Amino acid sequence: MSAIIITQAAEDYLAELLSKQDAPGIGIRVFITQPGTPYAETCIAYCKPGEQKPEDTAVGLASFTAWIDGVSEPFLEDAVVDYATDRMGGQLTIKAPNAKVPMVNEDSPLNERINYYLQTEINPGLASHGGQVTLIDVVEEGIAVLQFGGGCQGCGQADYTLKEGIEKTLLERIPELKGVRDVTDHSNRENAYY
Repeated sequence: MSAIIITQAAEDYLAELLSKQDAPGIGIRVFITQPGTPYAETCIAYCKPGEQKPEDTAVGLASFTAWIDGVSEPFLEDAVVDYATDRMGGQLTIKAPNAKVPMVNEDSPLNERINYYLQTEINPGLASHGGQVTLIDVVEEGIAVLQFGGGCQGCGQADYTLKEGIEKTLLERIPELKGVRDVTDHSNRENAYY
């Protein structure tokens, strides 16, 4: 069972919204942008069948499925989605007390910490270019091997981004990391972002 609570009032309200979407099987997806940072925002979006991600957790409600984003899930611990009515009408509220709490500390394994900063600080910035970075491995005493995907692949600026932005951020956050390396072959420029 997922950590998030969707109250009956919220479920009824969302079910009504979804019923107007003219998309059989449509559900919702709950995710946090920049989880574990001061900028964390909890979001609910429509999710048509097939739009969920493989790592999402499905929460089957009476009238629809709520997909919980895999990366966001730990940050949605104790989160409550509610629908509150007052004389002005009603509104959906999301309280996620852990959305801004970092889920790593100095004792966490190196790869977890690297992944954490990639998800929370680095990828949100690259997303505006349709790009993202994934950790492949940590080798030779603390060199993080990263892979660029999406619009970063084949981008002439990727090396600069890697050294100036990503390496700098990671080394500031994780002192024992020695550096970063890129495994991506930047000769494939088919869908590069310029």
